[in-house]
Amino acid sequence: MNYRNVLITISMLMTFCVYSQRIVEQPTTTTTKKFGKGILNIIDRDSTWSMKFSARMQFLTQANWSAENAPNNSETTTSFAVRRARLKFNGFAFSPKLTYKIELGLSNNDIGGANEFTNNAPRVIYDAVVKWNFHENFELWMGQTKLPGNRERVISSGDMQLVDRSLLNRHFNIDRDMGMQLRHHFNLTDKFLVREIFAISQGEGRNITTGNLGGFQYTSRIEMLPFGTFTGSKGDYKGADLKREEKPKLALGLTYDFNNNAVKTRSNMGSYMRNDVGFHETNISTIFADAMFKYKGFSFMGEYAYRDAQNAIAKNSDGSLALDDKGRQVTVLEGSAFNLQGGYLLKKNWEVSGRYGNVSFGDLTGKSDINNYTLGLSKYIAGHKLKVQTDISYIDEMFNENRFLYRLQVDIHF
Repeated sequence: MNYRNVLITISMLMTFCVYSQRIVEQPTTTTTKKFGKGILNIIDRDSTWSMKFSARMQFLTQANWSAENAPNNSETTTSFAVRRARLKFNGFAFSPKLTYKIELGLSNNDIGGANEFTNNAPRVIYDAVVKWNFHENFELWMGQTKLPGNRERVISSGDMQLVDRSLLNRHFNIDRDMGMQLRHHFNLTDKFLVREIFAISQGEGRNITTGNLGGFQYTSRIEMLPFGTFTGSKGDYKGADLKREEKPKLALGLTYDFNNNAVKTRSNMGSYMRNDVGFHETNISTIFADAMFKYKGFSFMGEYAYRDAQNAIAKNSDGSLALDDKGRQVTVLEGSAFNLQGGYLLKKNWEVSGRYGNVSFGDLTGKSDINNYTLGLSKYIAGHKLKVQTDISYIDEMFNENRFLYRLQVDIHF
């Protein structure tokens, strides 16, 4: 080993760090806030840019066992996992009307799903989006972020009422994609707020590097808040009534999503529908309707989803059925689902919550209809920024063995 080169390298790095620190210290002011408001907040002295850095983690343990002969069932499966580990950066650039957000995932669950369409690289980037408030109540978003789909999906995974999202979300959500969104809001009365969103995206999900294989995806959503905005920031997109709304608050939403010549089984989600000439393409439509209500510690959220396709069965060029690697027929995951959940916030921020969900798949999918019943208990130590949640579910499938699922999760946000 050439120790001289090592010493030179270390000296150069130390010089660079000191020089960089001086550069940063001169034009910026760094402040820290209370727990849950970010680790670091930097604002330029000329107020031409800012950056807030924060981190969060979820640690999950769960047990899954058959309902047959419970609780003396020897086929119980258990697991421990870092469910999510994220870094987030956000702020403004040049003007407070031009903001940005970057969110990176670090856990195996966060970055899984690499394939040739993502350049065989881990899918680290969740959000990388710029938001420009270019005129009055109009805002243009560009980049990769969540599409304006079902309310439960747009709610952050760190702000949920139960340990994880519902079966409706698992099978029918449209998640993130790359493209543009135009957003606008206006008031019908002093309190009645209306929001409109239109998005055009690539239509194949996040972190795709190979370009667009099918057509574009078009998403439109309207939201109505007849009693005004919820207390706090984005209160209609957070689980539980932690603010204990003094007056009833209601938010209603309706979304229509159209994916032209989609090549995946769940619109921009699921697996690719391959055939002998490349990919099966079909138009897929998805509809969402949802509501959020909060009042004096009580909260309720309801959602409905429906998906259908023009040509749901994937076929080869000769008309034969396209099959996956396991010899199964490839089809669009058609069907409908609804999710109902609610909770009541007790003293000292304990909350008891419950959920009922139903998924009914189309006949062509060959999948079992599912009913899900969940009872949950949460302790909000510092709101959603530090909480402990547990729940138990009974999952009833038509053609499969019924089972129980128990989960315990610790959630911490800095």
